[in-house]
Amino acid sequence: MALLLMTGVLGACDRQSPPSGQDAAINASSASVTATATPDEVPSTGEAEDSAAFKFTLDRSKAGTPAPKFTFAAPDGGDATLQDFAGKPLLVNLWATWCTPCVAEMPTLDAVAGNYAAKGLQVLTISQDSQGAAQVDPFFAKRKFTHLKGWLDPENQFGFHYATGLLPTSVLYNAEGKEVARVIGAMDWQSKEAKALLDETVG
Repeated sequence: MALLLMTGVLGACDRQSPPSGQDAAINASSASVTATATPDEVPSTGEAEDSAAFKFTLDRSKAGTPAPKFTFAAPDGGDATLQDFAGKPLLVNLWATWCTPCVAEMPTLDAVAGNYAAKGLQVLTISQDSQGAAQVDPFFAKRKFTHLKGWLDPENQFGFHYATGLLPTSVLYNAEGKEVARVIGAMDWQSKEAKALLDETVG
């Protein structure tokens, strides 16, 4: 039976409401809220002072589903698939530079990527920006994250596949490549709830 733990998605970005020029990926749910921030309007550090930025739904209804086989762009410009990480647990995070809650959770994702590296967890922040590297590379250069890198999916293949209607969306896969759960909305990845979910994934 699917387990849904609703804590609200008011802090999440409507996938249909990016700034002018950004493609809409999928139909937005009725609970979503439009984000109007542009990349220059979000905090330069990517940090959120207001804990209200972290609103999410935990969805286990797709648990056991294998990871999709889409080709997307690696930080070095080459092609990548989730199958390239076979045998390692994954945290796949869909985000965009214009999405304020996405930016708010990224420092916590960066911390998790470092804290769980010894356990084999790979954290892939896969941008859904339609302008690809032209938009994402300056974002990463400005924030200087220690562990995160700019993976790109400008055609929104992952967004269409997961079909949550919201950014950020994060999907966890175990070392066998099977989905554990997905987080719809922004999570503080250093919280107790996140730690339990991550320990389950890498366990």
